[in-house]
Amino acid sequence: MSTTTSHHTPGTSTGLALALASSAAFALSGVLARAMIDSGWSAGATVTARIAIGAAVLLIPGLVAVRGMPSRLRNSWPTLLAYGVLAVATCQLAYFYAVTYLQVGVALLIEYTAPVAVIGWMWIRHRQRPGRGTVIGAVVAIVGLGLVLDVGSGGGINGVGVAWALVAMVGAAAYFVISADDRLDIPPLTLAAGGLVIGAVGLAAAGLVGILPMRAGTADVDLAGHRLAWWVPLALLGVVTAALAYSLGIAAGRRLGSRVMSFVGLSEVLFAVLFAWLALAELPSAIQLIGGILVVGGVVIVRIGEAATRSEEPVL
Repeated sequence: MSTTTSHHTPGTSTGLALALASSAAFALSGVLARAMIDSGWSAGATVTARIAIGAAVLLIPGLVAVRGMPSRLRNSWPTLLAYGVLAVATCQLAYFYAVTYLQVGVALLIEYTAPVAVIGWMWIRHRQRPGRGTVIGAVVAIVGLGLVLDVGSGGGINGVGVAWALVAMVGAAAYFVISADDRLDIPPLTLAAGGLVIGAVGLAAAGLVGILPMRAGTADVDLAGHRLAWWVPLALLGVVTAALAYSLGIAAGRRLGSRVMSFVGLSEVLFAVLFAWLALAELPSAIQLIGGILVVGGVVIVRIGEAATRSEEPVL
C-alpha cells in the first residue's frame, strides 16, 4: 500500500472545518456509548452495531460514487482491506481491550500518540522530515492532551493494557495516513463505506468466536436526563459517529495531509469533554481547561510549521 501526504494548500480552510466536524462526530460516540452500556449493552455489541449501521448507511452511496468504474474497486481492494482491518476493526477492538486493563484516560493518551507515529511514518517511509514548528507543536499538543485527560490523578499501569493501547494507536495512525492519501483512485465515500463494511464483518466475526463479548437489549436508554427508545442513540451512533464521522475525516485528510489531520484530530478529546459536560454534567477541571488550550495551541503551531516547511520546499 502506498501512501503520501498532499502538498497543495487550496481547500485548507474547508479541510479544517471538515476535520473539526469529524472530530465532533467521533467525540459524540462516548456519551452515546455510555448510555447504551448503562442500559445493559456490552461495549462489544455497541461498537459492532455502530460500525454495522454506518456501513449500511454508506454502502449504496459508496457504490454509486464509483458507478461504471469497477476497476477502481478492484485496484483499491488492498487499501480498503487495510483501512477496514486497521483503521476500523483493530482500532476499535484494541481500545476495548485496553480499557479493561487501564484507566480510560491512560488508554486514550496512549492511543492519541498516533500523530507522533504519523510523523515518524511519513519521515521514514516518505522522507518527509518534520520541521521545527511541527515538532514543537507535537510536544505542546501531547502535553496538553495529558492535562485534558488528567492522567496524573492516579492509577497503575498494566503492561497488557499498554500493549493493547499501542495496537489501538497503530490503528488510529493508519486511519490518518490512509485517509490523507490523495493518490487513492476511489472517492472518500467509497473508502469510508468499504472500510466500515470490512470493519463490521471483522468485529462481528470476533463476536461469533467469543473474542468480543456481545450483549444487547431493548430497554429504554437514559441520555442527558431523557428516556429514549434504545434504537435512537444506536441510530445516532451509526449515522453520526460512524458514517458521517469517517466520511468527513477522509475528506478532510485529503485536503490537509496526514500530519496536520492527525493533530486536528486531537480536538476530539476537547469535544468529548464538552459533550460529557453537557450530557453527563461532568465539568472539566481547571487543569483540563489549561490542557485544552495547549492542545489547540499545539495544533495551530503544527499547522504553521507545516505551511512554513512546504513554502521552503523547492519547486521541481
